[in-house]
Amino acid sequence: MAEEKKVKKDRSKWFREMRSELKKVVWPNGKTTMKNTGTVLLCSLAVGVVIWIFDAVAVLAVNTLIGLFA
Repeated sequence: MAEEKKVKKDRSKWFREMRSELKKVVWPNGKTTMKNTGTVLLCSLAVGVVIWIFDAVAVLAVNTLIGLFA
């Protein structure tokens, strides 16, 4: 029984501390959120293009090697 009360006390303390920490967070405004979202999308697109180019070169290299030895 005492163990159960300790668990409830620990849980309620955790929620109080979490709520306190969330009040300290500085949330971004809409303009900042849109700017950051655009940056993430642009970087994701750039990485995707680089991977696509690397894949195309790798496929070309493999097909060339297969053609030489086939």
